[in-house]
Parts: sequence; structure tokens; C-alpha cells
Amino acid sequence: MKRWHKALLGTFGGLALAAGGAYALRTDIALALVRWRSNSQPVAPNRPVPWQQGPAQTAQSPAERPPNIVFILFDDLGMNELSTFGGGVAGGKVKTPNIDKLAAEGAIFTQAYAGNATCSPSRAQLMTGRYATRTGFEFTPTPAGFPRIVPMVWNQMHPDRPPILTNAEAEASAPPFEEQGLPPEEVTVAEVLKARGYHTVHIGKWHLGNAPKFLPNRQGFDESLNMDGLLHLPEDDPQVVNAPIDFDPIDRFLWASANFATSYNGGEKFAPGGYLADYWTDESLKVIEANRNRPFFLYLAQWGVHSPLQATKADYDAVGDIGGPERLRVYAAMLRALDRSVGRIMAKLEEEGLAENTLVVISSDNGAPGYVGLDGLNAPYRGGKGTFFEGGIRVPLLARWPAQVAAGSKIALPVGQVDLMPTFAAAAGARLPQGVAIDGRNLLATLTGKGAQPRADAPLFWSSGYYKAVRSGDWKLQVNGRQGKVWLYNLAADPTEKVNLAAREPARLAALQALLAAHERGRKPPLYASTFETPVSIDKTLAEPYRKGDEFIYWPN
Repeated sequence: MKRWHKALLGTFGGLALAAGGAYALRTDIALALVRWRSNSQPVAPNRPVPWQQGPAQTAQSPAERPPNIVFILFDDLGMNELSTFGGGVAGGKVKTPNIDKLAAEGAIFTQAYAGNATCSPSRAQLMTGRYATRTGFEFTPTPAGFPRIVPMVWNQMHPDRPPILTNAEAEASAPPFEEQGLPPEEVTVAEVLKARGYHTVHIGKWHLGNAPKFLPNRQGFDESLNMDGLLHLPEDDPQVVNAPIDFDPIDRFLWASANFATSYNGGEKFAPGGYLADYWTDESLKVIEANRNRPFFLYLAQWGVHSPLQATKADYDAVGDIGGPERLRVYAAMLRALDRSVGRIMAKLEEEGLAENTLVVISSDNGAPGYVGLDGLNAPYRGGKGTFFEGGIRVPLLARWPAQVAAGSKIALPVGQVDLMPTFAAAAGARLPQGVAIDGRNLLATLTGKGAQPRADAPLFWSSGYYKAVRSGDWKLQVNGRQGKVWLYNLAADPTEKVNLAAREPARLAALQALLAAHERGRKPPLYASTFETPVSIDKTLAEPYRKGDEFIYWPN
């Protein structure tokens, strides 16, 4: 963003500190400025994507080649949203049959964890197999104005709740949004697979830096169809059903700053060819067909079910009246589109004769957020996005590979997305980068049942500024430095984290604190400082009234 525009946002943010009606008026003006900037960005009409075409034929059959790898990542999807793991949305009224079928035909990890409780650090971790303590990529980049406007709207809308805290000095010194990216010197799974001879393709959300040096094409992907807007469809499209969340300041900012755009290989922005989940699936099918005669890695990073909540009328009508608020029906319709996407991709792999020797992995970047105001998305777990309680970081993880993975497998080993990079490399027969410390474990033996298994008590770590967590075996510790809070749970006996054992188990507490201290020792500092700190309720959604005494954490970002 140009410096003068940043200054304007700062001016409106300062003016909005006035009280009463003037406060609300200036908040609206600030959001209007964001919308003006978004609408002023040129977006060309839709155009065909010139996907590179692989060889027309090959001497090797699909079974003789290294396996294709398709990694599908959902955004903000909670554990209970897939009927494989829970009842599904709306008390089980909305199922996910295609995802359920994939799960039944492969392996289910029953204790799988995202790399972080917000999106970008999770994505950096699964791309590199390295914790933020090594990469410094610890906080989620936010667009210009976000750290100033969202707190201002929050504090106006929710004066009864703990305030969002801001760090104006950190915001002023932070690099521009586009420059907040995964350092190019980091080695990604795409680079590792490309060195093995894979054709590597990214489709969808990236969120690891928008400046040219941070884009997927500079991080090992041969091709990238990147998300360059925040809308699933234009707000006024005749086929869309919108569900704004009036009580959520993040949602208000997203609608103000959103447009409908994509780009190919870092080129000009243009309009996607339909509802994002369907459009990106259409393009994924073309990629599979173009590369059917060579090994490929397809990373499909869907934007659903992240807000702004938008569904197609067809999905909205198909879901029907499921009760609850309007946003629940739209949300369920979005999930239906994601499930359809998985079904179409699996059908295409079958059609091309590739399904037997293709490793398909499905996961989510973090748990569902409380700010969408829908209860039970992470059930039965406490917390959600923006917390290290199980609801914020325990995520679905499914893997299907008929040539190697037995159908109906259930894996109870605690695993993290940090393990995906070395696992994909092992499946492909690729070498890990030399001289680079990889934190993740190779789970290939766990998937196939062949070879030595990883240790069940190997620790998993999470960090976001002063808020940190570790799991070792069945024990999990969270510490929040700002609030001076400590939570210790035995997940085997208490998987929903109801009984805090910190005071009763001093030896266990000390052991896990020592693990955290060792993990932090010699760490790389965050690439840029936290600019704001958000209060996140642990047991309530944002749609529920806040009562004094409700448990919450501060989340630094």
C-alpha cells in the first residue's frame, strides 16, 4: 500500500477514537475507505488458464512411477463438520459423503493437529516441515488497516467484552502486507518434490507473501493459480447467497476489503470462472488430465469455509431449511461445495487410471472460529481458531493411497502438519534438503504399516508470541504470558480439557515447561512483531453474550 493511503487509514483510525455516534460514523468512514481501495483495483475478465501439458504418452504405467500427491487443505474447518469425525453441521443434518468415502477407503488420523491456530503459520509449517522457532514465520499477515480498524470496530461493537489491544509502534514498523512472507531461503515440499521430477502445481489460497519473491512460483511450484481476492463470488452475482455476520468486526473488514480475483503465475489479476470451490476444482481436473503421464504434486488450498460466508443458490437450495440462523444454512451449503469438490477430484483420478497410485491427503489449517457465531463446529472440543485448546488446533487428517494404505485404517498416534513435508518426500522417494533441520517426522511407516513406527511421546509444539503449547504423550500444557495463565491436561483421561491439573501435577508441569524452554532456546525471532492482541472466548461463540467470569485467552498476532 502507498504510504499516503496508510496515513489516511491511520488518520481515520485516530478520528474513530471519539465517543458515541461520532465514533460509529468514523468507523463506517474507515471501512468505506477500505472498500474504495478494494474497488479501485483493476480485475480483468475471466480467461482460460494456460496449464502446461505433460507428455502425451509414457513408457511407464502409473503403478511404475512415484505416486502422484494431491493435498487438499480446507480453511477454518472444524473437526465436527465432517460426518466422519462428528455429527456434521446442523446436528448431523448435513453430511459429507464424498469425504466420508475417501476416509473409509484410506487412513484416518484420530489425533491430528494443525501447525498453528491461525492460517498462515500453519501453512508455513506444512510447506517446510519446520516450526516457527526455526523460520520466524509466527503471525498471520493482515492487510493494511486491519490491525487498526478491526480493534476499533470491535471496541465499538462489544464494549462489554475485553478489548482488542493494539501495538501502534509494531504496526508502523511492520513491512507492507505483501512483504510479510515465508523467507525464500526456506525449502518447501514443492521444491523437494520438484527435485525428484514432479510437476508441482498450487491452486487457491497461499497467504505466505504476495510480493514476487514470496509467490508460489518462487517457492518450488511450476504453476500457481493464486487467490487474489476474498470473495467466493461477487457480492451481487445472481447465483450467490450472502450471509454477512453483523456482530463480527473481522467479517465487516473482509466484506469491505473483498474483491473477486485470481492470477496465474503472478500475472495480471482476472476474475475466476465461477464459485471459487467449483472453479478451483474445475482447474484441478485440468491439471490432473494435463499431467496424467508424469508424477505431479497438486496442492489445492480451498478458501471455504472461511468467511465471508457465501454459497451458491443451488447448494443453498439443496441444503434446505435446517433450522438455526441464516448463516448456518449458507455455511452448510459452502461445506457441501467442498465435499463435492473432493468427489469430483476422486472421480477424475479414477477416470485417468491414477487413483490406485495417488496419495490424497485432506486436512484443515486450523479449527473453526467462534466469530462466525455457530455452535458445535469443533465439538466436543473446547476453544476454536485463535486458541491452543483442542478446538483450535485438532483438525481432520485423512489419507487415501490404495497401493500402499489399507482401507479402514485408524491411526491414534498424535501427529502434526509439521510431519506432512517429510512424509510426502518419503512417499515420493525424494531427498530432504541437506543442511536444513526438519522438525517433522516421516509418517510413511505409520501409514503403510511397514517399518519402524515413530515414538508416541514425541512432543508437538505451538507458539504465537507469549502464548505457547506443547503436547508430549497424553499430556498437554498451554501457557499465556500476558495473562499469567497455565493449563495442564491429561488428554487420555480428559480429551475435552475440562480439568486443569497444573496445581495438582507439579512434576508433570515442570517437565513440560522444560520441553517448552528447550524448544524456545536459540529460536529465530519472529520475522515481524505482533500488532494486535485479540480476546478469544474458550467456551462461547461471538454470537453468545459475554458474562463476567467467562474464560478467554488473549491471542497475539
